[in-house]
Amino acid sequence: MSKPEPDKRSAKRRARDEAIAAEPKIPIPAFPPGTKFAPIEVHLRRLRRHPVAVAGVVENGVVRPLDPDVKLQEHARVIIVASEGE
Repeated sequence: MSKPEPDKRSAKRRARDEAIAAEPKIPIPAFPPGTKFAPIEVHLRRLRRHPVAVAGVVENGVVRPLDPDVKLQEHARVIIVASEGE
């Protein structure tokens, strides 16, 4: 059995954690009869886009895909992986 760690939270953080724990529990939603249940992953898959790896270049701070057929939405989030830094 592991030794309990001392509580290193600040008094403000401890009070906030206690307030969150004291909040009433969210009730189980009422579903209409005959509803088919599915794992949460199925619902999230419909709402979120899947990540796509695309080769591109950065010119003047703007990401430009090398493939002209690739279209990114305006304000799309991108992760830039550089081959070498300057």
